[in-house]
Amino acid sequence: MRDDRHRMFRDAQADREVAGHLPSTPQTRSPTYRLAFADDEFLLRDELRPVRLQLELLKFEMLLNEAQVESTIVMFGGARIPEPARRHEARTETLARLADFYDEAREFARLMTEKSIASGNRENVICTGGGPGVMEAGNRGAADAGGVSIGLGIVLPHEQAPNLYVTPHLSFNFHYFAIRKMHFLMRARAICAFPGGFGTLDEMFESLTLIQTGRMQRVPFLLFGREFWDSVINWDALADAGTISPEDLDLFRYVETAAEAVHLIDNWEPAPPREEIPGR
Repeated sequence: MRDDRHRMFRDAQADREVAGHLPSTPQTRSPTYRLAFADDEFLLRDELRPVRLQLELLKFEMLLNEAQVESTIVMFGGARIPEPARRHEARTETLARLADFYDEAREFARLMTEKSIASGNRENVICTGGGPGVMEAGNRGAADAGGVSIGLGIVLPHEQAPNLYVTPHLSFNFHYFAIRKMHFLMRARAICAFPGGFGTLDEMFESLTLIQTGRMQRVPFLLFGREFWDSVINWDALADAGTISPEDLDLFRYVETAAEAVHLIDNWEPAPPREEIPGR
């Protein structure tokens, strides 16, 4: 928490309030007279992209520190997967079948949040993309348990508002995919990937790449639904081709149920860090 007892200079908020009450003159109405940090037009200029990147990096980090969240359980998954009660609205038969994973995601988040509550909502807090489908199920399960959960939204042309189960003071919105994905992983104690589309695949493969290359510590990495994942990714073909090493297939585990996932996380034995990438 900020300590203002030894502040020597006026803070930015005070100056912004003073500037807002100045007499209206041609000079004060000029865009050049606006305080730089209070000038939206200035902050949105192309040249300010590095500043906006830093702001997205800092805002989440600072506010999660203030909320005393020390670690997270990350849940990736498709926005189009309906809850079972609405499987009849699914666009395809496959999506209708995958609706069962909505319930598994919800139950997994509930079970993990019950453990998190014992830490004062500091450890193993559920973290999702904040949207519908599997993401909603994760935040909903945390709410079922009476705990908190994080939602990391992204501005998209047709994206909906955050789902109603994200804890309001832990609901964030991002412009940059890269910063958002980094924040997903900075506190991750486990990563769970449910069936999904391009976004889920992007998040999953970036996470696996960081672990494979030793840029990130190994954590429990669970793929819900072996039938789905084996149908969309031929992992063995990658190993057979030599583009990944057979050892890379040990970076993740398949699970089918919430209970199975919780058991694996509870009994996870960290592997030693890799000094080199197998096969190189």
